[in-house]
Amino acid sequence: MTTEHRAEAVTGAEITDDNYHWKVFWTVAIALFAMVLDFSIVLLALASIADEFGVTLRAVTWVAISSSLTMSALMLPLGRLADKTGRKMFHIVGMVLFVIGALLAFSSHNLNTLLVSRVIMSVGSAMGQAVVFAIIVGVFPVKERGKALGMITTAVAVGAAAGPIIAGPVIQEYGWRAIFLVTAVPTCVGIAAASVVLNGSRLGSSAKKVRTRYDWTGALLSALALSLTILTISNPFTFAWLSLEIIGGGVVSIVLFALFVWWELRVNDPMLNLRFFQNSTFAWSTATRFLAFLGGSATFFLMPIFVQSFMGYDQRMAGLIMFVGALGMGLASQFSGRLSDRYGFRRFTFIGIGAMIVTNTWFSFFVSDTPLSIVVPVLFANGIAMGLWMAPNMSATISAVSRSDHGSVGAFLNLVRNVGSVIGQAMATAVIAGIMLSRGAEVQLSELASTTDAVVTSAFLNGWKLTFLMLAVITSLALVAAIRTKTDAVQPRD
Repeated sequence: MTTEHRAEAVTGAEITDDNYHWKVFWTVAIALFAMVLDFSIVLLALASIADEFGVTLRAVTWVAISSSLTMSALMLPLGRLADKTGRKMFHIVGMVLFVIGALLAFSSHNLNTLLVSRVIMSVGSAMGQAVVFAIIVGVFPVKERGKALGMITTAVAVGAAAGPIIAGPVIQEYGWRAIFLVTAVPTCVGIAAASVVLNGSRLGSSAKKVRTRYDWTGALLSALALSLTILTISNPFTFAWLSLEIIGGGVVSIVLFALFVWWELRVNDPMLNLRFFQNSTFAWSTATRFLAFLGGSATFFLMPIFVQSFMGYDQRMAGLIMFVGALGMGLASQFSGRLSDRYGFRRFTFIGIGAMIVTNTWFSFFVSDTPLSIVVPVLFANGIAMGLWMAPNMSATISAVSRSDHGSVGAFLNLVRNVGSVIGQAMATAVIAGIMLSRGAEVQLSELASTTDAVVTSAFLNGWKLTFLMLAVITSLALVAAIRTKTDAVQPRD
């Protein structure tokens, strides 16, 4: 038994005696729920914000874009910083920043102030999400790691699903500003709980890392590369795809990533130890995660448009329909995480991603008169599929590294999820918008519900079909990566 295994065995025995690990779980789950809820709930408030501030919908989308950019740029550097400074205080400071940003957003009187507030909130959210998985893995015994990650995945699913359900009634009754109080209140509860419950010496932080130098160059290169990549792919400025700006952004992004790899391989204490990828489990499970989120995230972005524009349901009913998918994800995460501790991660990853291929293909056949009796079961099946692979995949990846690297690797896995989701949504939007434009149906997706033009409807549905077939192909590549992830490659590093 390695030193790492002995340390985890002792920690596991200690935790089992006093249920400390479950107290920690509920403490960080409250904060994670609020932070995920924030992103999903704000998307539904953009139209109301644009109306009050007198700005275009294109301008107000920066409320969401600024959050994605901030979190993508900072997640990895903050995860590494947490490994050095201690996870308890890092988590609490992140939640405090999140609440400060929420209160500033609540009192904003123009779009610029709101954007600054969102950046502050996103810095806090990135700090919290950068350490949450490391905290969970640090206090749970190895034999219950999958169960813990399954439950924390459920918290993510519930937070994402609660946004559409809560946003409509809250905005209608109290206005868009109230949504920031909705996310601030549970975060304040999380701050109080963390102050009392969390014990820094039991969260898995490594004291030896404090004396090493922080990789500021790697942090800057990763932040620039990821930010420019997301800006280029999401294309918020609506440049032509063959324009100098888009091509230049892609080339510079590649150069920045190459510089990041070159630097990380030569520095003694890198931002992300790229030699982790020499471990086949780490490499292939990371590829699986990225491709699966790339192929699965667009569903929760496009389906509300379909439900409202073609099925005729209002925003509140659309939120309830989308909750079915999140319910499936939450339920599947529970038993897949628990059972993967006993039977291994492979079978759950195969079944989950295989089912995603089926549901993505099924989505592609949806038409304007597809009944709710078909939409809801397929959404539920898609949620089950997502929940089956997420926790086992994360457990396999984290198992390939040492406890002292759990903070940076946990942040890296959150980053992979965020970047995969953003790119997947951007690709789906680009395909649908491109086909609509080629058919002369130049209508914003947000305006689709109000159109009666048959050409527009036909163009959207053709784009919809092509998008989900493309996502089915991407998910098939995720399945190939999952097959290449071998159980016997899991070797925790000292």
